[in-house]
Formats: sequence, C-alpha cells, structure tokens
Amino acid sequence: MPEVTIHIGGRGFEVSCQDGEQSYLHSAAKMLDDEAQVLSDQIGRMPEARMLLMAGLLLADKTAAVEDKIKVVEAQLAEKDAEIGAQVAEQEAQVAAQLAEKDAQMAALQAELAELKAAPPPEPERIEIPFVPPQVSEALTDLAAKTETLAQEIETKIAG
Repeated sequence: MPEVTIHIGGRGFEVSCQDGEQSYLHSAAKMLDDEAQVLSDQIGRMPEARMLLMAGLLLADKTAAVEDKIKVVEAQLAEKDAEIGAQVAEQEAQVAAQLAEKDAQMAALQAELAELKAAPPPEPERIEIPFVPPQVSEALTDLAAKTETLAQEIETKIAG
C-alpha cells in the first residue's frame, strides 16, 4: 500500500491508501484543507483534533446540502420523465390510430381495385357522326350560289 503525505491546516499527515487512489486522496485532502484554512482564518490556531473535527463537520454540512439539492433535482427529473413518458404514450396512441385509419383506407382501396378488376369491361358506346356524301354537298353549294344570284337580281329589280 502506498504511503501518501497530505497537508491539512498547515500540518502534514502520512496516510496509506490503495494503489491508484492517490489522486483521489489528494483531492479529498485538498477539500478538507480548504475548510481547515477557513477555520484557521476565522478562529486562529486550535488543537489538531478540533481543527479536523470542525473541518470535517463543515464538509459534512456542504455534502448534506449537495445531497438535498440532488434529491430536489432527482424529483424534478422524475417529474419531467413522467411528463415525457405521458407525452410519448399519447403520441404513440395518436400514431397507432393514424396507422389504423390508413390501414382501413388501404384495405378499402384494395377492395375497390379488386372489384374493378373483377368487373366486366363496359360496353363500348356507339357514337354516330353525320356524313354528307360529296354529291349532296356539291348540290347544296350550287343551290346556295343560285339563291344568292337570284336574291341579287331581285334586289336590283326592286331598286331599279
């Protein structure tokens, strides 16, 4: 086990620790030393045991405050988690309803398509297009020209 020297309140202490925990021990000792320094600045020099006790109590107080804050944050997190869970459940229900609706629409369209495929083709509609033979068309054109000529002759005789 490695031996580590830590300094708290201006005093050195030899401490044993597990291999690899030296940096953690130095970090913890630094926190305790910071509290001891605050006590030393406020009260002055005091016996070692009292200094360590007071510094430890100050750290315990800070730790308790942090734990209280953690509990509050955990409660808020649980509340938010429940809200999110409810929102997710609601959205999942909406998506499931939309999927069911789309499935029903798809089934209806597939049934309609199958019905249309199975139905016989419609009867073709008969469309009649009027057809005038060329001889009749020529005769009507000649008749129209003669009528026009007669109308002009009558107008000339009436006018004249």
